[in-house]
Amino acid sequence: MDTELTARTVSIDLLIEFDETSNLDFSPANELEPRERAQVREYVQNILRRRSYLDFIIGEFSSITVDEMKPELKNILRLALYEMLFMGGTPDYAAINEGVEIAKLSMGSKAGDLVNAILRNIQRDIDKLPKPAFKDRTKLVATTFSHPEWMVKRWVKRFGEREAFKLMQANNQRPSYYVRVNNLRTKTKNFKLRMDKLDIEYKESDWLPGYFKVESVAPFISKDLLRKGICLVQDIAAGFAPTILEPEPGETIYDLCAAPGTKSIVMSDMMNGEGTIIAVDINPKRLEMLAQSAMDYQAENIKIRQDDARDLNLKLADGVLLDAPCTGTGVLSKRADLRWKRTEEELENSVKLQEELLEESANHVKRGGRLVYSTCSIEPEENWEQVQKFLDKYDNFELEPLDEFLPEEVLTEDGLAYQTFPHIHGCDGHFGVRLKRVK
Repeated sequence: MDTELTARTVSIDLLIEFDETSNLDFSPANELEPRERAQVREYVQNILRRRSYLDFIIGEFSSITVDEMKPELKNILRLALYEMLFMGGTPDYAAINEGVEIAKLSMGSKAGDLVNAILRNIQRDIDKLPKPAFKDRTKLVATTFSHPEWMVKRWVKRFGEREAFKLMQANNQRPSYYVRVNNLRTKTKNFKLRMDKLDIEYKESDWLPGYFKVESVAPFISKDLLRKGICLVQDIAAGFAPTILEPEPGETIYDLCAAPGTKSIVMSDMMNGEGTIIAVDINPKRLEMLAQSAMDYQAENIKIRQDDARDLNLKLADGVLLDAPCTGTGVLSKRADLRWKRTEEELENSVKLQEELLEESANHVKRGGRLVYSTCSIEPEENWEQVQKFLDKYDNFELEPLDEFLPEEVLTEDGLAYQTFPHIHGCDGHFGVRLKRVK
């Protein structure tokens, strides 16, 4: 879109790119001021969280279907409608005028007139907007909660409608975040004093030490606390996997599929920087990010290796962490784009890849050592079923109880795994087990 760069125009460009390629790259926003950059993320993620519903409303007031619209027109309307319905600080007239002007500049006066007509019609009926009323129950739910139909079917069948609704509502909320203090650079006491001085509101977690729940990561970015390695952004449930692996100073630890490296850095901290962490990933660009992060966080015992984790030539380790690639259905609040990228076929492919990775990971654990398998998925095929399949095939590993590491409320009934859900635990959805090699 050849118009002035603003949070709105950049957001529309990103949404067009996502519609056409399923890729979401926020780098074009780097040319904007920090406040505008943050606004781009707010616009894009929130529009993706409500995309089906926004499209439904647009379709009800348009003479042409949303599917027939050019990507530019569709996303100009989505953004303006999102502002009208969900951004209390933006008056309707301002959202409409901005949408019309962007349409005129990028598409011509006729497009501007069409945008104006659709949005004015919506504005007139804004207090009595139509509700989705499809005979197909799955389509109705998918449109109302803006989730793909295949996902809705799975979750309603598994959880029942009421529970599935709560899960999808949680996915559509603006997420809160956790930061973790980096003890390689500072101490928890000093970090809390620093946050107090910056007037950052936080709540210290009683699940894991050093984790703080915050409403936004913006102040940590603007004050360079991340770049200086003082703290890192990591959902508390993502911290469970390093916690149950329990790496100790002097050990040799493998972190497979490691990039961008947050878990490696946490484990380096847990090891006081002593011993060795081999961080393996197949993606060279993501490994560059990991290398920079290791320097920023003073995690000097991290050794980086570009390799396919399904075909490793490494000696046996004291502990192996496999945070496996997955569908990411536990993180749809923070990664709203994933719901529109994932398919049932991708789930099947993910399960096959995880099985290969888990078997190869097990080959690198010494006797008496431990293997942690974790995902940010809530799908049984990627979690318990994957673990059970592995245990049925290999009798030299046993599950270990997790009650000494984690609070009971995040553990499964038998205490042999953790599984969190956004609508129940107020954090991302994660799963993990600890397996001990017994022979």
